[in-house]
Amino acid sequence: MQIQILTVGKIKEKYLKMGIDEYTKRLGPFARVEIREVKDEKTPDGASAAEEEQIQAKETARLKALLKPGTYIIALDIKGKNLSSPEFASQLDKLATTGQSHITFLIGGSLGLSRELLKMADLRLSFSAMTFPHQLFRLILLEQIYRAYKINRGEPYHK
Repeated sequence: MQIQILTVGKIKEKYLKMGIDEYTKRLGPFARVEIREVKDEKTPDGASAAEEEQIQAKETARLKALLKPGTYIIALDIKGKNLSSPEFASQLDKLATTGQSHITFLIGGSLGLSRELLKMADLRLSFSAMTFPHQLFRLILLEQIYRAYKINRGEPYHK
């Protein structure tokens, strides 16, 4: 399985980098994980809707440039479908068994993902109705992917 995580913005916090590195390493036996970051645009305080659309358009173009043809796209979206950890594990297992060996997760910047990217997604997934910093969310996503593999293998990590 090849897992690509395309995300807006860079990680600056050392503790987040360490956690991301740890879960990327743990996923090594199960999948090839690639994390690609694109530059985020600064959003001025009080930005108009038009300014926000322009910012999202720039970030969208950068993300789209990294999408591989034929990949299964999962967009992380607060309004997406909620799955439990076992349901998420089942979804990943189903993709693998039906020949979808390349999955791309999209994580937007502070303004989220554009409507264009959300429409391109094969699945819009929400981990919570809460808002998380997009930098922290990378770590949460990697942990949940790792948990999914452990669930699918019947290993005790999930408990």
